[in-house]
Amino acid sequence: MKSLLASCLACIALAGAAAGVASSAPQPPDYQWAKRIAAAKRFADGRSGRVSFAVVDEVGRLRGAHLNRVHNSASVVKVMFMVALLREPGVRHDTLTASEKHLLGPMIKRSDNQAATAVYSRVGEGALHELARDAGMRHFTTQPLWGLSTITAAEQARFMYRLERFIPKRHRGYALHLLSRIVGAQRWGIPPVAPRGWKLHFKGGWSGAPSWRVNQVMLLRDPPRRFSLAILTREQPSLVYGERTIEGVARLLLRRYNRVSR
Repeated sequence: MKSLLASCLACIALAGAAAGVASSAPQPPDYQWAKRIAAAKRFADGRSGRVSFAVVDEVGRLRGAHLNRVHNSASVVKVMFMVALLREPGVRHDTLTASEKHLLGPMIKRSDNQAATAVYSRVGEGALHELARDAGMRHFTTQPLWGLSTITAAEQARFMYRLERFIPKRHRGYALHLLSRIVGAQRWGIPPVAPRGWKLHFKGGWSGAPSWRVNQVMLLRDPPRRFSLAILTREQPSLVYGERTIEGVARLLLRRYNRVSR
């Protein structure tokens, strides 16, 4: 009987893999996400303004709080700008030019706004909406002021989790490298409390004094393992307050992650 059951389970797993469905095995041990999400939500709801967050765990399940609340993107939309440029017909299969690297590098690594405006003007709204459709983003909109583009935590966490599939193969390594080389002054929020040993690919954004929007999105990789986070805030009393909000949420979500999940 046990042998028959094992054979049936193996057949189900193989069928799921053939259909492109994530297998239920092997899975990391239970990380008690429900308890951690609840604790992070209590913290977030006690902060000034509005806070939304989402996690896509190692087997692709989406969790979080206020998942579909719409926020203005600030500079986290620069990840989409980068991907849209790398998908251009004249770029996707070719070596990047020096001028393209001089736009993408500063835009991602130190969040240069002039470079972002140049990329936005180059790729256009159509390319961004095409990317959003491919990524299943129903709440994404562009705006004349690109920092006011609309996003949700759920859609950004899914986008980061599957990031490489939206980038042409030729440029995947380059894009991930840029997202891992954020300057030190912008490594606030999730990075200080991220589990050790994971590769962090992320982008933060902030705007809107005196009522601040402070956001951060991240893909964490320890190949073949991966998971992603998106933490979005608005109506924060200061930039530092917003950074601490994001760090507090991330700390409650990720505390002892390596010890529990391995």
